[in-house]
Amino acid sequence: MSIRKWFYLFWTTLLIGAGGAVIAGLALQTVNGRIDFKSVADFWLYPLILFGYGILVSVYAQLGFFAYLILNYMGIGVFPRKIWQYIQLVLAVLALLELIFLRTFVGGDRNVISDLILGIFILLTALMVTYFKVKSTNASAWIPTFFFMSAISIVEIIGVLRIGVDSATVFIVVPLVACNAFQILMLHRVLKPSTG
Repeated sequence: MSIRKWFYLFWTTLLIGAGGAVIAGLALQTVNGRIDFKSVADFWLYPLILFGYGILVSVYAQLGFFAYLILNYMGIGVFPRKIWQYIQLVLAVLALLELIFLRTFVGGDRNVISDLILGIFILLTALMVTYFKVKSTNASAWIPTFFFMSAISIVEIIGVLRIGVDSATVFIVVPLVACNAFQILMLHRVLKPSTG
């Protein structure tokens, strides 16, 4: 990957994260309406703050993406390719089960519905992104894409899950998952050798 291609991926992911945060923040403001704007300047400053927050989330998502690429490279080097795929699939299923069910049993007074909705959202998003990735490349991308979109995304949102506030979870999950989906779907295009 050349510096120019990495630079393109970096900046486009920043914009995806910023856009996702602005959409999530404005949607939460519309639904919850907890912020009272004192002036027109406050009203215009709020999307700007959301934009900056989305940029931070996108950088965090990019760190997770490159950590996954290193993990995948090491996994392929240590295990036979077929075994490494099974390991990824098992870890993805365990991460989803932990998110949906285990936290409810261990956490005590956890909100079962919000955990279930979040788990289903991540599962459906992972399946949808995996479908498009396989359609754009080949069937061997199925398990790595599903693993990245489910297990790695869940690892990335562990910090906000500890807060236990649904609005905060939505506020980070939307731009983070959007960034992850964009990065994994763009990877094969960015790595494709340029013609001419």
